[in-house]
Amino acid sequence: MKKSVIILGAAVLLSACCERDGDALTPETECLLRTLREVPQKGYMFGHQDATVYGIGWDGDRDRSDVKSVCGDYPAVCGWEIGHIELGDPVSLDSVPFDRIRSACIEHFERGGINTVSWHLDNPLTGGSSWDTSGGTAVVASVLPGGANHQKFLGWLDRLASYLDSFETAEGVKVPILFRPWHEHTGSWFWWGKEHCTPEEYRQLWTMTHDYLRKKGLRHLLYAYSPAGGAPQEDSEARYPGDDRVDLLGFDYYQLNGTAGEEDYVRVMDDNLKRLVGMSKLHDKPIAVTETGFETVPDSTWWTRVLHPVLDRYPVSYVLVWRNARERPNHYYAPYPGQISAGDFMDFYGLPQTLFAGDVKRLDL
Repeated sequence: MKKSVIILGAAVLLSACCERDGDALTPETECLLRTLREVPQKGYMFGHQDATVYGIGWDGDRDRSDVKSVCGDYPAVCGWEIGHIELGDPVSLDSVPFDRIRSACIEHFERGGINTVSWHLDNPLTGGSSWDTSGGTAVVASVLPGGANHQKFLGWLDRLASYLDSFETAEGVKVPILFRPWHEHTGSWFWWGKEHCTPEEYRQLWTMTHDYLRKKGLRHLLYAYSPAGGAPQEDSEARYPGDDRVDLLGFDYYQLNGTAGEEDYVRVMDDNLKRLVGMSKLHDKPIAVTETGFETVPDSTWWTRVLHPVLDRYPVSYVLVWRNARERPNHYYAPYPGQISAGDFMDFYGLPQTLFAGDVKRLDL
């Protein structure tokens, strides 16, 4: 039998829906922020990237997800990737129609779930992908005020703002979004990474993005600060854009090198979560593991023996594993029916600390 969940009534949540420093978020977005703070008292939410738009052996089926096919419930958190929205393309860099992403996001909100959005945008200087770092230190500088690509970048932000502003239910409710821009920046594999801009330039980039979207009237966005796991603490602190422009603290880190990488994975996760708790106390922000996973999950007990024990030691709001790519057979991070870890995932699902969409629905967002 699925675990019981302590329920926050709507009245309790709505009592927290107020203006922050005169900067009025939508009531639903305020309630989401309050929920991110309160959830660790009950457990942590489980999330999956692109969970309801494709999976292993299927693409575009309605009301489907690999997670649901295994445990009977949707993930509490769905992650969405909107790279190429800046180009005006009809599909994302993962070839998902942007109309489908919008619909899936609204559907997940209406089933009681939470949505988080990442943005792997193209390199505005070279025309390459997010991973094209050939422009070196010139790329970020080019989009900041006074740079050669500043107006071009503002046009990209206009397209981003227009798209996110369209995430609205039939009743006119803006769907709250946890936006996670400029992530993994303490590594150097993206053009906005550590070796390609100074801490001051990175903070300027974040501030410009945040403030421009606010000026465009988007009041349904929260912002997640998400450096690369394993990076030095001083790098995260030096590039932190400020408490008034961040709503959640997280990090991205994966288990690498197969089962032999388990010890390193647990050690780095522990170290990062300890540091994140310290930053949470300093900045008064909820925390999350914003990306993680073990590609192909070849360990039949990974969910309950490796992932859960480390998360259970810390006040984590949610954990999100990466996508189950339908176009790459060995690139998946959640189980599907018959996958070697599916049985253990059912045990993981049954733990009182793990919260899925059905549980979050009872929180009455």
